[in-house]
Amino acid sequence: MPAAQRVLLGVRRPYEDHRRDEGSGVVDFVLVTVLLLFLFLAVVQVGLVLHTRNVLVAAAAEGARYGANADRTPEQGAARTQEVVADALSARTADALQVVPSTPLSPEGLQTVQIEVTSPLPVVLLPVGPLRITVRGHALREGT
Repeated sequence: MPAAQRVLLGVRRPYEDHRRDEGSGVVDFVLVTVLLLFLFLAVVQVGLVLHTRNVLVAAAAEGARYGANADRTPEQGAARTQEVVADALSARTADALQVVPSTPLSPEGLQTVQIEVTSPLPVVLLPVGPLRITVRGHALREGT
């Protein structure tokens, strides 16, 4: 039977169906790889954000404790906070910090030292805009 009659009658040979699937494995591989890449980058992004947040919280608490010592000032606590961040993350990140020391009163009327740290978050996925995080560390002031 000639090819034109087979097309009109809807008759196909078994090997003709296999030729229509050629190259589909490559397309499937590319689609799945792109999805897995975005998933991997999202996991890395969450890991970096959580690591940065944990380091900032620990540095703010360390700076507040350091600044709350009887022979220290809250400004020295802020400097200590930047040192801890520079050691744990990088000097560039420490330079981008906004560290604000203060001495508020606790609800019980006790003097405390508060270190507020604002920092940009590391961004892996470029469509996300510049994000910032703010954390606070508190400690009771000694010698008051």
